[in-house]
Amino acid sequence: MMRFVRWTGLGAAAALLVAGCSGGASDGGEDGKGGSADARPSAGASGTTGASGDTASLPASLTGQKPDWGRCKGSSDSPAPSSEWKCASLKVPLDWSKPDGTTIDLALIRAKAKGSGSERIGSLLFNFGGPGGSGVSTLPAYGSTVSSLHERYDLVSWDPRGVGASEGVRCRGDKEMQAAESVDSTPDTPAEEQAYLDDAADFGEGCEKAAGPLMAHVSTSDTARDLDLMRQVLGDTKLHYFGISYGTELGGVYAHLFPKNVGRLVLDAVVDPSADSVGHAKNQAKGFQLALDNYLKSTGQDPEQGSAKIADLLKRIDTKPLPTSSGRKLTQTLAVTGIVLPLYSESGWPSLTSALESAEQGDGSELLALADAYNERDTAGHYGTTTHSQRVISCLDGKQRPTLEQTKKLLPEFEQISPVFGTFLGWDTAGWCHDWPVAGQFDTPEVSAPGAAPILLVGNTGDPATPYEGARRMADELGKGVGVLLTWKGEGHGAYGSGSDCVDSAVDGYLLNGAVPKDGKVCS
Repeated sequence: MMRFVRWTGLGAAAALLVAGCSGGASDGGEDGKGGSADARPSAGASGTTGASGDTASLPASLTGQKPDWGRCKGSSDSPAPSSEWKCASLKVPLDWSKPDGTTIDLALIRAKAKGSGSERIGSLLFNFGGPGGSGVSTLPAYGSTVSSLHERYDLVSWDPRGVGASEGVRCRGDKEMQAAESVDSTPDTPAEEQAYLDDAADFGEGCEKAAGPLMAHVSTSDTARDLDLMRQVLGDTKLHYFGISYGTELGGVYAHLFPKNVGRLVLDAVVDPSADSVGHAKNQAKGFQLALDNYLKSTGQDPEQGSAKIADLLKRIDTKPLPTSSGRKLTQTLAVTGIVLPLYSESGWPSLTSALESAEQGDGSELLALADAYNERDTAGHYGTTTHSQRVISCLDGKQRPTLEQTKKLLPEFEQISPVFGTFLGWDTAGWCHDWPVAGQFDTPEVSAPGAAPILLVGNTGDPATPYEGARRMADELGKGVGVLLTWKGEGHGAYGSGSDCVDSAVDGYLLNGAVPKDGKVCS
C-alpha cells in the first residue's frame, strides 16, 4: 500500500486484502497515509556513498556479512511460510553518516531460484510499498504471482527499517487506536478542529517515545542505502529490483544514489516524484474519484449523481454514525476508508456495492469490515502497525507542514476535485505530520539517474492510489534513455499480475532476458 496522504498503496497486499475481506463483508464479520519524500538531498548526503555507488569506505563488518538463512518463524498475526522460504537478518548502520557506529537488524526472507547453474540470474528484491509494508510477510503470498521469475531469480524481500521485524514502530496501543476512531477527520467546528490536531500531535509523541533515535533515520534515502548493502551481501554485482507503489519511489531514489549499480529495475504503480505532500493528496483525490467514477459506470450509474449520493451518505454518517453488528459505530472516517479499499482492485467492486447498499439501509457492518481490513484490525481488536511505520517514514521524508489556515484555503479545491474524497484528503494535509517531533528532509525526492541502465516503469490508467501521470513524470525525471514507460489501460492499483498477458510478458521479458520494451508501449 502506498499512502502518500491518507491511503497506502501496498500494491500486492491491497489486492490480497480485497480478496480476503470481500467474502466476509456481507455477514458483518471483521477481519495507510503521509507526505512524500526543494531541498532535495544530494547523492552523497549520507557522507559514505555517493552517486557513483562507491562503497570502499564501508567497514568489512558490514560488507562481509554472511546471512544465516534458517526456518522462518510465524507470529500471532502471520503463520510461518512454507519450508522453501528462509529468513535471516542483516546489520545496517543506524546512522549512515556513521557506518562504524551503532547498527540495527533488518529482517530478510528468501526463496532460492528453482533453476540451477547458468540459469540463475541472481537475486530479485521486492518492496511492496507503504511506506511501512512488510516484505517478509507479503512476499510468500505474492510468490505464485511471480512464479515465472522464480525460475531464474532468488526471490528476496525485507522489512525496511522501522517496519515489522526490523525495529518496527508502534506509536499507540490497540485501545488508543480504537478510541481515535471517534476523532472527526473532517472537522466542522473549532472544537473538532482542535481535537483533530491534538490527536495528530499525540500520535507523533507516541511515535517519538517508541522509536527513539531511530525516528531520525528511517528515510527513503536511508532505506536505499540499506538496499545497496543488501545487494552486496547477497553477492550481486547489480541490483535487480521490483518496486510497487511507494516501492517505486524507493527504486527511483536508489537509482539516483547508485546509478552504476542499477541492473533490471521494474517500477509498477509509479509514484509522482514531482509532487510534494499536498500535490500527492490532490493526485490521490483525482485517482480515487476516477476509480469511483469507473466503478459507478460499471453498475450503470451516472458518476456525478452516484458520487453525490455517496457524499450525502457520508454527511449523514458524520452527523449520526451507523450501528454495526459488532456493537462499534461506523464513523464517517471509517466509512470513507471502507469505500477506498475495494477501489484498489476491480475484483473488490461487488463488495463495495453490497456495503453501500447496506449502509443506505442503516447498517454499517460491511463498510466497517472493509475499513478494518484496511486498518489491519482483527476480530480481537488488535491493530497492525503499517500506518505507524508509514507515518514515521513519510513525515521524516516530507518537508511540508501545512497549517490549519493553509489547509482551510485548500479545501475548496480538494472538494472540487472529488466530492467524495476531497474533504478528507484535504484535511489530512494538516493532520498527518502536525507538530511532528522530527523535521522533514525534502519536498520532493531526487530520482534523476544519468548513466543508469534502462528502468521499466509500468503505469495503469485506472490506478487510484498512484495515478497514471506519475509514471510519465518519473520517466521524465529519471532522464532520457533511463525511464522506459509501459502503459496498461486497466483498473486497480498496479498492473503486473492483474490479468494482462501483454503487461506480464513485457515485464518477464525484461527481467528474464533483458529485453527492454519500446518506450511508450501500450497494453489494452
